[in-house]
Amino acid sequence: MEDKLLRYTLRVDRLLFKKFRYIAESEGRSANKEIEQYLKKRVREYESEFGKIETDD
Repeated sequence: MEDKLLRYTLRVDRLLFKKFRYIAESEGRSANKEIEQYLKKRVREYESEFGKIETDD
């Protein structure tokens, strides 16, 4: 059975990530959940402009 969650290594500037983590904590989220929220928002924005993205899944 394929796991629904994908593990992805993200390389990012250390200072930028510290600031990002601060924002996430101020929103009551982990850095991972904050990234997930940004991804969902960006996909919604893209799909509202260009239409639904079809995948093989």
